[in-house]
Amino acid sequence: MSAGTTLEGPGTTVLRPATRRDAAWIAELRAAAMRPDLERLGRYNRVFVRRRFLDSFDPADARVLELDGRAIGVIAVRVAGERAWIEHFFLEPALQGRGLGSILLADALARVDALGLDCELIALAESGSIRLYLRHGFLPTHLDGVDQHMLRAGAGRN
Repeated sequence: MSAGTTLEGPGTTVLRPATRRDAAWIAELRAAAMRPDLERLGRYNRVFVRRRFLDSFDPADARVLELDGRAIGVIAVRVAGERAWIEHFFLEPALQGRGLGSILLADALARVDALGLDCELIALAESGSIRLYLRHGFLPTHLDGVDQHMLRAGAGRN
């Protein structure tokens, strides 16, 4: 996918590869999207939330969702050994609940399924995003401090 793929959804949605230039706005999006849950858990740190992302972001793994020409979300699929990981999955908070996160997640899972791998992710405990992951076939495996670990069996491995 080089220039981007137009998808069905509200408005004109395009999914395109991320670039290194996307890192700064994604770090800000991450901070905004995670802030309510991190504050609820007493773990919000305005510098750390951005730095943690910038230290681990690899644009080669990520896709950016644009709505009517404006970048609004991101998701990364990282393959490690025999498993894929969903990482850096963020959507502008004001646009959540409109099916846009499902567009991002479905595309990522199609890429994982094409590889035939199981897929893992880690979400903040009691985050509203867990409902989305359950709808897309993820099952909770364990709770580790403030993180909920989840697993989705690869295509044909259910």
